[in-house]
Amino acid sequence: MLLACVADEENASSGTEEVLESFTADAAIVTEPSHLELTLAHKGFVWFDVIVWFDVIVQGRAAHGSRPDLGVDAIAMAGHFLVAVKELGCRLAESEPHPLLGTGTVHASVIHSGEEPSTYPAQCRIVLERRTVPGEDADTVQAELTDVLDQLAATVPDFSYGLQRGLHREPFEADPDQPVVRTLLHHARSVLGHAPAVRAEPYWTDCALLHRAGIPCLLFGVDGGGAHAAAEWADIASLHRLTDVLTGTITDFCSWRPLRYGVRAWGALNRP
Repeated sequence: MLLACVADEENASSGTEEVLESFTADAAIVTEPSHLELTLAHKGFVWFDVIVWFDVIVQGRAAHGSRPDLGVDAIAMAGHFLVAVKELGCRLAESEPHPLLGTGTVHASVIHSGEEPSTYPAQCRIVLERRTVPGEDADTVQAELTDVLDQLAATVPDFSYGLQRGLHREPFEADPDQPVVRTLLHHARSVLGHAPAVRAEPYWTDCALLHRAGIPCLLFGVDGGGAHAAAEWADIASLHRLTDVLTGTITDFCSWRPLRYGVRAWGALNRP
């Protein structure tokens, strides 16, 4: 058995990426808090920087606020894109949902623009997040956003844009028939006295990196609350039950495989 306590799970999960460069396993359990419920899927995400600018501004002729004939307000013009983002979100909400995760989502997270009250801003930078479900990835999302922006460029006078892809992580979906899933489900039933609920999460976890590396995995963790708040907490009784479930799962899973194989347990309390 291998236990990996990894860093950077809150952002890019570089700790898990580094571990996977040197180690592998037959199965993995990520111990994110899950209220002692079985998590077999979660969403991915893609971050984009959308930069809206206009020819007069690119040429360095940002205008003083007293000369509207010379300037174009990048913030106001970027509003066209924000409206289009809202419309895209509505279309996503009406698309065919994933059975566990529902549909993908999109929202504008951060906007940077302007220097002072008395000038027209030269450009407007919008940081966009698109949460993805299985079947979507960074390439499909980029094509989707490019279509939206190209339509604006074709219909809004002087509208130009730049699109820069940032950090992206794929969604995750486990095979419920994998031995590690069946083994943990058996021991969860025994410890809890009932079959745990099967769920999916809207946030991202290291499960996706393990899955991409060819390691069957799932997420199962304690009950608690307060994630990302000033006081995060875990229920002590659920921690003891989790320990019993993991102990039984690891013992059972490892007993029918050669000793060089094992279950890898991964855990962290935070997520992006």
